[in-house]
Amino acid sequence: MLKSLSISNYALIDKVEVAFEGGLTVITGETGAGKSVLLGAMSLILGQRSDVNALLSKEQKCIVEGEFFIGNYGLIDFFEANDVDYEEVTIIRRELLPSGKSRAFVNDTPVNLGFLKGISAQLIDVHSQHQNLLLDDSGFHMTVIDTLADNNKLRDQYKNEYKNYKSLSKEIEIMIAENDKQKADLDYMQFQYEQLKDANLKEGQQAELEQELEQLTHAEEIKTSLVDVVNNLNHEPSPVLELLVDSVNKLERISGFIDGGEELIQRIESARIDLKDLAEDLEARSENLEYNPEVVSKMQQKLNDIYSLQQKHRVSSVEELIELRNDFEQRIHKVNFFDDELQLKQKNLIGIEKKLAKACADLSKTRSKVFSKVKSNIEKQLQVLGIPHANFVIQHHISDEYGVNGKDEIEFLFSGNKGGQPSSINKVASGGEISRVMLSIKSLLSSSKGLPTIIFDEIDTGVSGEVADQMGGIMAHMSSSMQVISISHLPQIAVKGDHHFKVYKTDDADKTISNIRKLNHEDRVVEVAKMLSGSTLSEAAIENARSLLNN
Repeated sequence: MLKSLSISNYALIDKVEVAFEGGLTVITGETGAGKSVLLGAMSLILGQRSDVNALLSKEQKCIVEGEFFIGNYGLIDFFEANDVDYEEVTIIRRELLPSGKSRAFVNDTPVNLGFLKGISAQLIDVHSQHQNLLLDDSGFHMTVIDTLADNNKLRDQYKNEYKNYKSLSKEIEIMIAENDKQKADLDYMQFQYEQLKDANLKEGQQAELEQELEQLTHAEEIKTSLVDVVNNLNHEPSPVLELLVDSVNKLERISGFIDGGEELIQRIESARIDLKDLAEDLEARSENLEYNPEVVSKMQQKLNDIYSLQQKHRVSSVEELIELRNDFEQRIHKVNFFDDELQLKQKNLIGIEKKLAKACADLSKTRSKVFSKVKSNIEKQLQVLGIPHANFVIQHHISDEYGVNGKDEIEFLFSGNKGGQPSSINKVASGGEISRVMLSIKSLLSSSKGLPTIIFDEIDTGVSGEVADQMGGIMAHMSSSMQVISISHLPQIAVKGDHHFKVYKTDDADKTISNIRKLNHEDRVVEVAKMLSGSTLSEAAIENARSLLNN
């Protein structure tokens, strides 16, 4: 429920603060007094786009703040899902800066307009004249039926199945298209795969081959150097190893006469053993190293094959070639076993479609069950509202294709004349009839939808007299289960209000300002009398107004 509304620096409003209560609140005022301005300011906290031209003073920011009691509306999860602090009394604030930027806050937490629209849609339903265009919107017709059918769980179930169905259908469609392309490329892929497979590639192979080839290419040079080193250690005159043996012998003769003699002997002996092992290793290497032109040629050919493949596929390593080979293999396998995979997915799709068909049929049944109730209630309401021959028809077709709302196609048709052919409402109904049809629908929805607050912005356009009185009665009845605010120019509706506000303009030296105040009983008598007779009040108008209010 809307508890209060504060507006500053918006259009003709300098600063106003309004406290609202439950029941039916009516807002009246002369044409141009600023009733629409009030609603325009409220639209800012409902998430509508802002316009810097709406600033009264271009040097100051505009602030619109609404206070709502939301304790009974089950919105805790919605707040938590959006990481916004939940409070039973929630404050929504919108600021429009002179720069043109705007900011929005819920309980002092900054929020985006998406959240603002999401939360406000669950708090207020604003019905203005342009909303009558919804009567030509099949989506609105479906929403009305679904709301009255109270089929939220079924709709969620259907939409989940529909999402799965569409997702898998799209997956199969893409899969078939990709397979057609892959089949066209199958010979090419097979050739590339066989070529890479025949190359018998292994990780690290290129570096190993390059190193071996380098070694074999310089085999004679390497062998000569190894032999020279071995000779230096073992065979040349005064070989190193023999000199070390001689050194050990000489140290042994004097070790008793010098400090650390034994340690020196051990160190030389250790070096001799290491060099002896080294000599044997080098000798073995030199014996095993032979220049073999055939082996060199094979290695060179293998490397040339690798280089050629790398150049062909524009890669720089054997590992990348192996990755390409594996990718070709997988793609070929996918084409070869496509029918099996497709058959499995189509089998899954059939299973999902069975669930979808059942959910769709169940959803359609819930809608069909309320058709007669909706038709009957709206026609009765319209008869009360002065359309005795109202014929309200719910046209229902079953589509061949699944849609986001199932296979149902629903359209509201209307005729206000006896024997008239029902047609699209906006084509055959007058402005006054359209307003009455929409009020009847809103009245029917109010008991089911349970909106906290509904605002009617001059929904009474095009009606008067007894019909206006009945419209006021419907609004008053709606207000027994929800907060109703009606902006009206008709006295028959104004007298039905539990609370009455008047919007008025005042002039100062340099500008005109709109304001609003709550009327007491005597103020209401005067206001209603003016609505009945104009600015010149007569005693009869005063008495008539008093009588209407007392009744």
